[in-house]
Amino acid sequence: MKNSQITGILNKRNLLLSIITLFLLTIQTIFAQNHAMKIGSIANLLPTPSTIRTASGSPGKDYWQNKVDYDMNILLNDSNQTIEGTAIITFNNFSPDALSYLWLHLDQNEKHKHSDQFLTAASTLSEQMEAKHLFGYTLLENGLGYNILEVKDLANQNLDFTINKTMMRIDLPKVLESKKSFTFQIRWKFKICDRSKYGGRSGFEYFPLDDNYLYTIAQFFPRMCVYSDVRGWQNKQFLGDAEFALAFGDYKVKISVPEDHIVGATGELKNSKEVLTAVQEKRFQALKASSKINFVVTEAEAKEKEKTKSKKYKTWNFEAQNVRDFAFASSRKFIWDGISVKIGNKNVLAMSLYPKEGNPLWEKYSTKAVAHTLKTYSKYSINYPYPVAYSVHSDNIGMEYPMISFNWGRPEADGTYSEKVKYSMISVIIHEVGHNFFPMVINSDERQWAWMDEGINSFVEFLAEQEWQRDFPSRRGPARTVTTYMKQAKDNLEPIMTQPEQIAQLGGNSYTKVASALTILRESIMGRELFDFAFKTYCKRWAFKSPEPADFFRTMEDASAIDLDWFWKAWFFEIQPVDISITEVKCFLPKSLINQKDLDKQKNVMLSKSITYINNIKDIPQTEVEKDSSLNDFYTLYQEKINPNDSLNYNLEEKSFAKNKAYFYQLKFKNIGGTLSPLILNFVFEDQTQQIARIPVEIWRKNELECSKVFYFTKPLQSIMLDPNEETADIDTQDHLKNVSNVEPVFINLTKTAPIKNKNPMQK
Repeated sequence: MKNSQITGILNKRNLLLSIITLFLLTIQTIFAQNHAMKIGSIANLLPTPSTIRTASGSPGKDYWQNKVDYDMNILLNDSNQTIEGTAIITFNNFSPDALSYLWLHLDQNEKHKHSDQFLTAASTLSEQMEAKHLFGYTLLENGLGYNILEVKDLANQNLDFTINKTMMRIDLPKVLESKKSFTFQIRWKFKICDRSKYGGRSGFEYFPLDDNYLYTIAQFFPRMCVYSDVRGWQNKQFLGDAEFALAFGDYKVKISVPEDHIVGATGELKNSKEVLTAVQEKRFQALKASSKINFVVTEAEAKEKEKTKSKKYKTWNFEAQNVRDFAFASSRKFIWDGISVKIGNKNVLAMSLYPKEGNPLWEKYSTKAVAHTLKTYSKYSINYPYPVAYSVHSDNIGMEYPMISFNWGRPEADGTYSEKVKYSMISVIIHEVGHNFFPMVINSDERQWAWMDEGINSFVEFLAEQEWQRDFPSRRGPARTVTTYMKQAKDNLEPIMTQPEQIAQLGGNSYTKVASALTILRESIMGRELFDFAFKTYCKRWAFKSPEPADFFRTMEDASAIDLDWFWKAWFFEIQPVDISITEVKCFLPKSLINQKDLDKQKNVMLSKSITYINNIKDIPQTEVEKDSSLNDFYTLYQEKINPNDSLNYNLEEKSFAKNKAYFYQLKFKNIGGTLSPLILNFVFEDQTQQIARIPVEIWRKNELECSKVFYFTKPLQSIMLDPNEETADIDTQDHLKNVSNVEPVFINLTKTAPIKNKNPMQK
């Protein structure tokens, strides 16, 4: 055989193999599209359970976490807006590991001129810009960031340390063994930033009309990083979006401020008699037993203080147990009111600090919103465990810390305010006070999983808002609020399970999408009773512990007996939207019950009818058999019953159809978006009555692209609406309403299967 012939044969063989391969790949692709295993286990996406974190989602018998205690002295200098501090920090190593160094957060370094936050922030210019935006580029030489003055052990020996941007490593003189502790002391100072220029979570606001400052101070001390069973040291750099991972501990903090300042902070005030006037002290003590809002400092008194500007200092002592952080607020401008709230078997002080610029909104709503938040969150999660909760007025974004939060919401100078400002303020207060639960008690790693605190908290915020006022204009929570975000192009979206610094739209992803997802889970998939029980179980299991996503996912399933793997996969690990369409509606009406074998014969007869037969129908009024009934026997009678236009009542089912009109509607659905969803249908009948049907998501388990479902009614339909209350976050509702009043019915000839062994039907 010639080489050319061999080559030709080989080419033909290769072509044939290519065609076969392409065919198999096509079949495989089609199969994969229809059966992408969206309803299936996500075990491969979750860490393997262990005796530390169990398969049920609860902490295991070997669960551990470290504890960090702080004893601090802080000076707030009102003349040059600086913080100076010293701290004695005790790190208790309850991990099974020996540690040779410790890591601490230096979050103030985020504002430094060489920080990654500035260097990596994408920026552009345009031909028209506000001066304040352009001015921002000139602020790099700002003098901000930590100045670490010394780090020593208790023997006053210097400790070696290395600062890497927003992180500091302390090298231990010897290895810290498991179950041992290490205490060191640190001294530092930094310049407080102007929040109006730099934004951020901590800083001051200057009031030029009365020449005063209002300080909301947080991340003001070097804070220990978390060392955990999941990541070891959580020392990922702070770039501004991903918040904090912190350990629980006990705090003793002495804060020195001008003597005419009022201070609110994490923890209980231990020396109120020393820092308050006799009148204020009396009011403060009375507040602890008051079920009505009372003032410790009135607006008139705060206005007088604005004029004093004392240069003397007083020291406020606060103590807090089992908290993960500490923050405080200080100003001579503060009005101070509060109320005692009954939570479980103890009373909690709900309080607000705000300048006159916050009124009339703040005296009307702030403390009541705090009290409401504590009560509603306690109902849905765990009882609020701390003795106090502050809401402090701030000029920009809200921010949360244990027992204290900084909240936006300022009326116009004339005291008027828009509806948007009012509801936004109430929402911010509920949200930030709600963070006392997530993550201040249910202590998730915010640096890694923004959704575990922001998303879960936004969901419970929605529940609290709706208990505040019926039809409260909640920005997040209802399923429909996420559709705008989910309609975007895929390259603008990331899965919820993405590290916060890598998320382009943190609000839409980690707040809105999670809040909508949990609302869908509660209202449309699990039902309120099962969801609420499972959610409270999660909160109880992980109160004062550090849960991971798998712990939440597993607990929700463990406590409800509902397989939610498909939901976690679709909503948290993927980005496809919900987009379900009703593609077809057919109406079927049952007519008769006949033998399938004879029906087939009848079909054959009907198919073979000649023009003569057809013409004889009109030309021969009666045949002989029709004239003389005695000519009939079993077979002629039986044959007559085959006529599909006759109604036969051979069994109870057929009698039921004869007695009650029967309408069967066959609906076909298409999954356009990719994320599976339960089918929620509202049927409107011709008599204007309505009926809701809820079909679980498992209807898609055999085919994830299309499915069909038959519904039975005793009266005709006028219309069908998919997802009538917009509770599934479907991004396209234009194809959800179907008018079916004009659908032409298809008649069903009810059949009866002939007995297999009965050769003589007359016997039967």
